[in-house]
Amino acid sequence: MFASLFLVTRMLIAWTVAIIVAGFVWSGLFSGMNRGPGWFFGLLAMLVMVSVLFSTVSHLRRVWLIAGRLDSDILSSRQRRQIEVPFEAGETFDLLDAALRELPRSEEIESARDSLQVSARIRRVDPYANKPPSRFNVFARFAVKRNQVLATVTPRDGTSSITLICGPDADAWTDLFTLDDGTNLENVEAITRAITRRVADRRRGEKAASQQTVTEKELTVAKLSLLHAQVEPHFLYNTLASAQLLTRTDPARADQMLGHLIQYLRRSLPRTEDSLSTLGEELERARAYLEILKIRMGSRLNLQIEVPDELKPLPFPSMMLQTLVENSIKHGLEPKSGGGTVWILARAHDDDVSVTVADDGLGFNAQSSGTGIGLKNVRERLRLAYGAAASFAIVSNFPSGVAATITLPAGTAGAHSHA
Repeated sequence: MFASLFLVTRMLIAWTVAIIVAGFVWSGLFSGMNRGPGWFFGLLAMLVMVSVLFSTVSHLRRVWLIAGRLDSDILSSRQRRQIEVPFEAGETFDLLDAALRELPRSEEIESARDSLQVSARIRRVDPYANKPPSRFNVFARFAVKRNQVLATVTPRDGTSSITLICGPDADAWTDLFTLDDGTNLENVEAITRAITRRVADRRRGEKAASQQTVTEKELTVAKLSLLHAQVEPHFLYNTLASAQLLTRTDPARADQMLGHLIQYLRRSLPRTEDSLSTLGEELERARAYLEILKIRMGSRLNLQIEVPDELKPLPFPSMMLQTLVENSIKHGLEPKSGGGTVWILARAHDDDVSVTVADDGLGFNAQSSGTGIGLKNVRERLRLAYGAAASFAIVSNFPSGVAATITLPAGTAGAHSHA
């Protein structure tokens, strides 16, 4: 209330002084006349004071509608705001520039990215009729037809601050005689809302992207588990079927096969729910499998393993080596009358490690083209677990057979797969 009364009193005093000065000028102009038109000047002065009073009350009413309160800062025709933005200065500047360009009636927008400043002019309209101020509005006679906006971005540590200054596009002395009907308060509030909305939209977008990433990770884990589940029963089925057959024909060899199966399961069961193992563990699992196959195939199957001890702790996807060994036996050596050899080789390079399973079996043919479900699972699991950091290649071996090579990043494979 005190701020409102002070504003009304200040405006009336300013205009009273102006009218008194105008009265002296008027008296000087008509000093030679016996009867100067004093009544006309008095009437004009009274109309001006009434117009000033009504315009001031109109300003108070509109500011109250906009802000819901009346104090000295809110009632001022020049507004200042400080807005903290949780983005770095460049992003904040782009956000601010876009907000000013979308402000209604904005024109003459000038932006300087190097100095992080934006200025604009806002055409002033009658807030009640949405048109230029009436010619009968005393304040409009001072030619304040536009407001101005000056915005500056101040960089901070990972964040930034926006300083907004909104005021009439006129000299400061005009504030003694004119009011803006709350238009600059309206402008600064509109810019603040626009910036706040854009920040909120950015945050919602980041949150949605984060949730989508979490969902994609969950789907990846589920898909890896499904692919792993497809591999485990495949091997167990083949082994148990062979043991059942040997039980009828050679119980002693069947007993040996079941012993190797127990060894295989002992090494497999602790890892059945984990997609990550080590090259050493997978090698022992594959060796147990091949021992089972040697019981069945006898001298038709030979095995050569060249894996340096320092590479055995290498993180390696569970059952992937086993899949390659199974493919070599099933599609390469079992159908071949004389059998052959399976090689398991590992080599370290500068940034990666390659593991190769090769055979000298039948090679690619109509029944085996390197596109079966087992190899598709290998490719898909590598893609899901390592992305572009790992690769899988299967080529013809010389002079016969197939060579399948898995290449993994050295040192980072385990961390990436767990992620």
